[in-house]
Amino acid sequence: MKRSDFIKALSAMPIAMGLSSLSDLSKLSDSLTPSEKMPVLFLGHGSPMNAIEENQFVRGFRNAAANIKTTPTAILCVSAHWFTRGTKVTAMEMPPTIHDFGGFPQALFDVEYPAPGHPELANETAKILSPTEVELDHNWGLDHGAWSVIKHMYPDANIPVIQLSIDYTKPATYHYELGKKLSELRSKGVLIVGSGNIIHNLRMVDWRNINTVDHGYDWAHEAHEEINKYILDGDFKPLLEYKSKGTAWNNAIPTPDHYLPLLYSLALREGSEEITLFNDHLLAGSLSMTSLRIG
Repeated sequence: MKRSDFIKALSAMPIAMGLSSLSDLSKLSDSLTPSEKMPVLFLGHGSPMNAIEENQFVRGFRNAAANIKTTPTAILCVSAHWFTRGTKVTAMEMPPTIHDFGGFPQALFDVEYPAPGHPELANETAKILSPTEVELDHNWGLDHGAWSVIKHMYPDANIPVIQLSIDYTKPATYHYELGKKLSELRSKGVLIVGSGNIIHNLRMVDWRNINTVDHGYDWAHEAHEEINKYILDGDFKPLLEYKSKGTAWNNAIPTPDHYLPLLYSLALREGSEEITLFNDHLLAGSLSMTSLRIG
């Protein structure tokens, strides 16, 4: 792929065929019942090409699902690629697969992830996030921040998926506190997934080493080490103050879209729940694929 095409593909703004039978949807009626508490994930989703490539990162996504003892009744995903004014949640029965990128091979555009939606869960999510007003959305669907990783975890597309948008008008603390309110869903069989990239600076990508794993600029290594330490220590306050942490962090997080899904995931940690990192690699100088599991 040409460098110019790749830049266009990765920087393109999101745009708005899933399929499921009525019998599939009828199976959702008992889905929001009490269950063993589900873990929480944050997934560094990286390039949309991870949806169709075989590499160590997609193997990490598969392993993450394999290590969850209980099959989720539904998945709630907070994706970097649904940045909105106000908060929305997808509420349709069959969300379309959104190909919100350009310049990639046709094979990527041909991918469909026909997981059903879950209107009941969407309504429940809106209620528990009160008094925040949450719009029930029937126009979005599943963007690549969601389907490109979930398709590796649950390839049969038989688990309902909804997306919660990120209100771009609000600060980090707002998103962290909003994320906490989702905690009760963990005991109803819902797997909550944040999807973004902790270090995500497309303007500074080293195009000569685009596929070089563990290649990072000095500032990327600095931010990577500091952020990981705060995560593993359970010291999340500095992560909410990321804008004031200096040059390395400013380079690592030039815009909040790919970073904020991490805060939704971290907000759901309860007590001393274990946090485990995986796919913890820098890539192409200015990106990280770091992912984590809580619980």
